[in-house]
Amino acid sequence: MNLVMIGTGYVGLVTGLGYAKLGHRVACVDTDPSKIAQLDLGETPFYEPELPELLREMQEAGRIVFATDLAEVIDGAEVVMIAVGTPARTDGFADLSFVEAAADRIGELLDHEALIVVKSSVPVGTNQEVIRRIRQKMGEVGREALTSVVAIASLPEFLRPGFALKDFMEPDRIVIGADDSVAQTTLDRLHDGINAPRVFMSLQSAELTKYAANALLATKVSFVNEIANIAERFGADIREVTRAVGMDKRIGPHFMRAGIGYGGSCFPKDVSALMQMAGTSGYDSRLLATVIEVNNRQRERFVTRVVSDLDGVRGRRIAVWGLAFKGGTDDVRGSAPMDIVQRLIGLGAEIVAFDPKGMEAAKRVLPSSVEFAPTAVDATTGADALLVLNEWPEFREVSFEAVRERMAEPRIFDGMNHLADLNLSAHGFLYRGVGLRKE
Repeated sequence: MNLVMIGTGYVGLVTGLGYAKLGHRVACVDTDPSKIAQLDLGETPFYEPELPELLREMQEAGRIVFATDLAEVIDGAEVVMIAVGTPARTDGFADLSFVEAAADRIGELLDHEALIVVKSSVPVGTNQEVIRRIRQKMGEVGREALTSVVAIASLPEFLRPGFALKDFMEPDRIVIGADDSVAQTTLDRLHDGINAPRVFMSLQSAELTKYAANALLATKVSFVNEIANIAERFGADIREVTRAVGMDKRIGPHFMRAGIGYGGSCFPKDVSALMQMAGTSGYDSRLLATVIEVNNRQRERFVTRVVSDLDGVRGRRIAVWGLAFKGGTDDVRGSAPMDIVQRLIGLGAEIVAFDPKGMEAAKRVLPSSVEFAPTAVDATTGADALLVLNEWPEFREVSFEAVRERMAEPRIFDGMNHLADLNLSAHGFLYRGVGLRKE
């Protein structure tokens, strides 16, 4: 099929390349000329394993092209997919301005039969508003007769940073929201080559499914952190508790890891948007409000522990391992590590940080007072404490003897329990995790 992808952010680029790998002809559109120029050179604008190699492979095969204007590529498109950002507004609602702008532009240009697909995470009712705007624009430019052959479908994404290509090619399910069989058949065919269940549903159900999935995962994170906080008070070990609980097939082991809470570009905005969506319908979702409250409090608890154990952090040199919202990505959007770093800076701490992939993005956000080290071990030189804030594998592979020798005080606060099984207390460290027995 001929497919146009509007948006070359995380979802748009990964998904566009995924469809190209399946054999479709894909044109990706983005209004940022520097990003398009970078992609034309075979370079990806963010870190994702195996993505640069796939980009160059698909370019050499002639299956993907990039453009700054939809007008350059919309002719002959059978599917036009919207994969632009829907960031949270200050009031917690999803900002749909990029989706609306894409819909208007499609309506101005489309002059043939096509299926419009919303890939972005959007509140219930957005797909219907998108097709309304498209048809209205088509009418304004004299193509009202064609509006009946333009259909809409919802195709929510479930990609994990660090595993995005695997998640595209081997998904747990493909959720297809469409109100007519032709759209369903088109999207079924679009995914030929992917062996996964197709779950067909209404537009509204598909829109809600994305938010429900992320909200449930976020709820598991907040729940486990609540249990971890209780475990500390009674001398229990949250790792032992979650291992046993996760063996229950009704619950499962995933997202049962205590730490500093969820973050990233999806969970915070999607949980907030779902709560606000419920509120507009007249329903007060106390559960979602509590999930958000617990998550925010978890970061505060971690900072409070650091401040308390160090008897204040003003003037203290603190090493930080991890700035991206999790290991395996360079994404610092909604990052709990970044939030913790900024809180400590506000309390007067001197921060020296290292992240294998996230430092360039972090430099654009953090104040100039923050130092960035070339290696994880270098970051610990002269530090009064080391904070481990995400779970890059290389953090477990350093020489902790060298770390101890460099630190002013061999003290580790592990916000992810990433090093909990390394018995660091036996190597001269004062080690504090989350929900663990005190060493």
